[in-house]
Amino acid sequence: MTIDVYTSEGKKKGKADLPSAVFEVSINEGLMHTALVRQQSNRRKAIAHVKTRGEVSGSTRKIFRQKGTGRARRGPIRSPIVRGGGTTFGPRNERNYYKNMTRKARHAAICSCLSFVAKDERVLGLEKYDGDAKTKTFVDLLSKLPVSPGRKIVFVLPEHNEALERAARNVPGVKTILTPYLNPEDVLGAHSLVFLVDAISATEKLFGTKKSTKTAKTSSK
Repeated sequence: MTIDVYTSEGKKKGKADLPSAVFEVSINEGLMHTALVRQQSNRRKAIAHVKTRGEVSGSTRKIFRQKGTGRARRGPIRSPIVRGGGTTFGPRNERNYYKNMTRKARHAAICSCLSFVAKDERVLGLEKYDGDAKTKTFVDLLSKLPVSPGRKIVFVLPEHNEALERAARNVPGVKTILTPYLNPEDVLGAHSLVFLVDAISATEKLFGTKKSTKTAKTSSK
């Protein structure tokens, strides 16, 4: 599988081969769903919280005597069966939503997600970024690339590029991410996934399950 590669001026330069070990694996929708749920669950914070009978304010004195009143037996006013008392089995902020997956499963899920978006022709390449850190320069580049400004666009970098990261952070819908931090939510949610050419090799080295015969080389057209 090949993708179009563009220069930092937005001109089409040639093609780049995508490694089959990462971008042409069988798509496992169940594994992708599990990885996505894990990512969102691990980010979740327990907010809902209720007080038990030991935490609400009120006296611990028995409301009225046990016998002789003709009424039902009643304990302190903090009892859960009394209005204003504690809550039984309510949500607590100590709840842990953490889910775990093995590294092999996580990497397989990432490869499946990348293969899905590559098959959907949402991946393109960028040779390098020679522009400055100005947002205006970056927006001008986006207007020349086959992407849809306003939709989610993810730039995958092999290493930190201060100029690109600073120029892109003020553009709505645009996100820059390093290769080791590729995740199902950003990959699947991206309308366009822009790989720097060096990031393709880094992705294969990090997530590839087997040695591929294809390499991320740019060929002139």
